[in-house]
Amino acid sequence: MHDNDLDFANLLAAASKGELAASRKLAERAGIPESAALRATLSLRAGTAGLEHLLSMRAAARERSDVNAAVRQARAAASVSRRRQTSVAPAWSAWFDGSAHPNPGRCTIGAVLEGPGGVLVELSCGAGYGNSSEAEYLALIAVLEAALEHGAGPLAIHGDSQVVIDDVNAPDCAGAASLGAYRARARALLAQLPGATLRWIPRHKNTRADALSQRAALILPSEQAHE
Repeated sequence: MHDNDLDFANLLAAASKGELAASRKLAERAGIPESAALRATLSLRAGTAGLEHLLSMRAAARERSDVNAAVRQARAAASVSRRRQTSVAPAWSAWFDGSAHPNPGRCTIGAVLEGPGGVLVELSCGAGYGNSSEAEYLALIAVLEAALEHGAGPLAIHGDSQVVIDDVNAPDCAGAASLGAYRARARALLAQLPGATLRWIPRHKNTRADALSQRAALILPSEQAHE
């Protein structure tokens, strides 16, 4: 780049939009090159301090602006990083499953609660008489109660009952009337667990809770023999 081109580039970098517009008008009116018109415009703006002083001051201002922009960008990146760190998977996880034998019939429930520091709670027991949806709800309620007992923080809850998960999340007017009492209990417990999420998973990803529910079913005949 020639010195003249470099000088013109420096003038362009220093000029404001208004000064650029004024210099273009001057170039057209006086029939002089744009570089000469821009130099004259900036010299007039510089006054007694001189053009070089004006260019130096504006170069310093641009440098400060660049530094401030870099600082803002770094802060924004740090903020994004902090948000990502706080949005990592919850430290507590739970899985639940319920069954009716037959349907309706004797209910069994199974659930797993895991937390930091090696916390592991497994639930496997009978849960009275009802249908499969009621059994699923009872399993969800049981694991939520266990989470509260252990002071669980943000909790990710997984179940393979689309009926129950949809019912918990449905407006009251859209929920199943027969499940209303279970829904109210589950919601009350969830309200005490800020940040808890409830997500459907396919049955093959819920094998631990399912196995605990089925294990409870194995003892039902012996229980019935004593009734």
